[in-house]
Amino acid sequence: MALMIESFLPATLTAPPMTDEQFAEFCAEHPDLMFEMTAEGELIVMAPTFSMTGSRNANIIRQLGTWADRDGRGIVNDSSTGYVLPNSSRRSPDASWVAKDRIKLLSEKSLQGFWHLCPAFVIELRSESDRVGVLRAKMGEYIGNGAELGWLIDPKKHSVEIHRPNAEPQFIAGIDSVAGEGPVAGFVLDLLPVWDPLR
Repeated sequence: MALMIESFLPATLTAPPMTDEQFAEFCAEHPDLMFEMTAEGELIVMAPTFSMTGSRNANIIRQLGTWADRDGRGIVNDSSTGYVLPNSSRRSPDASWVAKDRIKLLSEKSLQGFWHLCPAFVIELRSESDRVGVLRAKMGEYIGNGAELGWLIDPKKHSVEIHRPNAEPQFIAGIDSVAGEGPVAGFVLDLLPVWDPLR
């Protein structure tokens, strides 16, 4: 499918319904872009992340992955990982944690392709080009589809919004770390290298 973007990214386009295989093939045809799809079938086109955002996210993934290896109950995925949520949207959180017990319940086709589930824990890292309202809506979608905990991290404001089911988001600013709870109880994210990767 040819794709020509004449506006600033991210952009939202209409697209025909796609199977997992068709969506993967479409993404492979445009390796310089990132894609998500809403439950309504709108295709969201995103540019690659800026370099500093990539460094920040790599640090988050490294810390979460190290903890998950020690904990042993689940696995961590990075921002290139696609999930098909229960509402049929296709999302790629910047970092996520899924319990191994849930992964083992997947069909072989889903296991080797896009996992049809919502991670128990998700992180979205705001970049310079991200609109906070869009990220908050995504966090609400994760929680509405079964996530037990979500963090929206904003390096510019040195803040974290904590999203939980059946609760208003909790906004915390001026902190150097944030502690996990629920599915990731025991995980503590050091935010200093996220605020300043060059420190």
